[in-house]
Amino acid sequence: MEPITVKTILIALEPDTLSSGQLARIREVAPDEASIVMTRDHDEIEQLLDHVEVAAGWFPADLLPQAPELRWYQQWSAGADWLLRHPAAVEADFVLTNTSGIHAIQISEHIFAFLLALARELPQALEAQSRHQWMPSDQHEGLFELAGKAMLLIGVGAIGERTAQIAAAMDVNVKGVRRDPAVDAAGVSAMFGPDQLLKLLPQADFVVMTVPLTEETRGMIAERELRAMKETAIIVNVGRGGTIDEDALNQALQEGWIAGAGLDVFETEPLPTTSPLWERDNVIITSHYAGITPHYHARALEVFLDNLTRYVAGRPLRNVVDKELGY
Repeated sequence: MEPITVKTILIALEPDTLSSGQLARIREVAPDEASIVMTRDHDEIEQLLDHVEVAAGWFPADLLPQAPELRWYQQWSAGADWLLRHPAAVEADFVLTNTSGIHAIQISEHIFAFLLALARELPQALEAQSRHQWMPSDQHEGLFELAGKAMLLIGVGAIGERTAQIAAAMDVNVKGVRRDPAVDAAGVSAMFGPDQLLKLLPQADFVVMTVPLTEETRGMIAERELRAMKETAIIVNVGRGGTIDEDALNQALQEGWIAGAGLDVFETEPLPTTSPLWERDNVIITSHYAGITPHYHARALEVFLDNLTRYVAGRPLRNVVDKELGY
C-alpha cells in the first residue's frame, strides 16, 4: 500500500474536548497539506462532506454514506452496533476502526463495583443511611463472599480478560465464552464456544456480559438461559442491553430464578421510568456510564494517533471493525 496524502481530517468532537497540545500532536502526525477541522455540528460537517478523507470522533451516522472521499473513520467508542441501524454505512466504501482496548480498566472496576456492592448489601446500607437508621448485624443474612465463587464471562475481549485477571486474584474461578474458544485469555481457567452456554450457566455464581450487540448476540440471554442459572446467581451486563431479553430478566428477578443483577445497559435507553427494574431491591442500575473515565479522551487519542501514523504511511490499521459482523 502506497503512502496516502490526506485532504481533510475531521475531528468530530466538541471544540473543547482536546487541548491545544493534543491538537498539536495530531498536526505533527498529519501531512502538512492536510486541513484539520474540529466540530460536532451536523450542518458544518455536512458542508465538509466532499473533502473529508479521514474522520475521528462521533461522525453523524446518517452522513457517512454521503461522504464520497471518506476512506477511514476512527470512531471514539468500541461498540459498533449503530451499524445495525445504518445499513448504508455498512455498504459505504470506508474502513471503520474503533477504540477497543481503552475501556478495560474502568469497566472491569465497574463490574466489581456491582458485585461487591451486592455482596456487602451496600444498596440496603445506603438506603438505611438516608433514613439515619442503624441496621443491626443480624439483619444482614444476604451477605456473601466473592472468594470461592465461579464466574462465567460471556465475551472475553480486553474488558473480559482484565476482569478475569482481577477475579482470579480474588480467588474466583473464571470460565469464558467467546466466538473463537481456541483463543486463550489470562485469568480464564477454560474457554468455550457459545454453543456450550446452556451447559455452563448452571455452574456460575456470577454471569458477566461484555459482548457487543450483533445479530448473533441479540437476546442471547432469554428465558431458557435465565431458568438455567442458579437461584443464587447474579447477572451483570456492561456490554449492550439488547443481549438480554429484558422482559424475561424482569420475570427472573421477580420470581426468584436468579438472585440479582447489576445493569449498566438496557434495551431502551434511557431506561423508561415505567420499567419494573427501577423497583427491584436486588438490582443495581447505572446509566450506561461504565466506560466513562477522566482518561477516556487521552486513551482514545492514542489509538487515533497510532492509526493516523499507520494510515499516512500506508500500513495496516489497528482495531478494524468488520462492518458486516458489527465488531
